Amino acid sequence: MAESLQNLVDSIVAATPGLPTPGTLAQWRPALSGDLPIQIRSNGDWEHEGDLIRREGLIRLFASILRREEDGHFYLVTPVEKWRIVVDRHPLQAIDCDCVGCNGSSTWYALLNTGGRCQLGGNNRFCIAGDSGEPYTELPNGLTAQLTRPAWYRLVEAASIEDDLAFIVSAGERIELGGID
Repeated sequence: MAESLQNLVDSIVAATPGLPTPGTLAQWRPALSGDLPIQIRSNGDWEHEGDLIRREGLIRLFASILRREEDGHFYLVTPVEKWRIVVDRHPLQAIDCDCVGCNGSSTWYALLNTGGRCQLGGNNRFCIAGDSGEPYTELPNGLTAQLTRPAWYRLVEAASIEDDLAFIVSAGERIELGGID
């Protein structure tokens, strides 16, 4: 691991007593520390100075302190530092979906490539991008997670159809997946 990346990890570990909750992360307001040569590719790969970051734990740590601000940029944030990084499309990937519950009281969850899970619907609005038709879900702190093909196919397979419209129900909310031809 490059020395600058190790210095950042050491700084994060020193500044945060544990992984922050989304609410805690939203409250941190440090000044901009600069730009980091970290890029999240559209396929979900994280790179530092053009080299793939292979350590899952490191990616999970970075994802836990990642947010998108009103200026549209993405930052790794601690209570005392804020580093701007580049995100090609969506910072996270929903690699699978599963449904918990039954008999009309089910909730759909997406498993993220960083190991976390998020509910579909509610505060995490489910969207279909108009220009590309790609499905994604909105997450706290301005983040989004693109649904991979396996995750999308799982939802489509479980969808109900009414008036030529496919949908799922998650936590009592009807989530439209799109029209059928």
